[in-house]
Amino acid sequence: MSYFTFPNRTEAGWALARELMRYAGRNDVVVLALPRGGVPIGFEIAHALQAPLDVFLVRKLGVPNYEELAMGAIASGGTRVLNEQVVQQLRISPEDIEEVARREQRELERREEAFRDGRPPVQVSDHICILVDDGLATGSTMRAAVMALRKQNPQRIIIAVPVASADTCAEFSPLVDEVVCLYTPEPFIAVGRWYDDFSQLSDEQVREYLERAAHEMAH
Repeated sequence: MSYFTFPNRTEAGWALARELMRYAGRNDVVVLALPRGGVPIGFEIAHALQAPLDVFLVRKLGVPNYEELAMGAIASGGTRVLNEQVVQQLRISPEDIEEVARREQRELERREEAFRDGRPPVQVSDHICILVDDGLATGSTMRAAVMALRKQNPQRIIIAVPVASADTCAEFSPLVDEVVCLYTPEPFIAVGRWYDDFSQLSDEQVREYLERAAHEMAH
């Protein structure tokens, strides 16, 4: 059986942009990319739609001494989401939550500074927000992003990804206004499996994409 793969994130962005052209040329649309992998894809979508591009940062709040298990997440805009079930089951104290949240907030702010280079975040309140990543496996980061973004009163939330697990895509349908997913191969395995070039981006590359996008919007 032959499987389709995207050559790279840029071409995946072009393909995704074609599916979103009904949002082109509007002044109430913003593209929010999950760094780092979502940024090249978000750049192509923002370029095609003539919309502002920004990063939407999410940091997992790991359970103390068991960091891979998430007890919640924080995101751009000062939003915190807690998984009350995990917090109660493991009897995690408010002090422990605060300590982890403070540490992750520092890292989130460091990244925002590194990526944005002093530019203010784009306006999301009352806007159509297109949340972009390079794929969805479990979708935990995107889920945190959706919950955090919801608190900032967007007009609509649209998730746009080139490739995803079919189950994960289906799980998002009731959570957002629209899910645009080009490709849901089975078995899914991992996001990187569906790209010929899945190399990781540096902070510098993320910053360059955001600078180019800001420059385009200014001209």
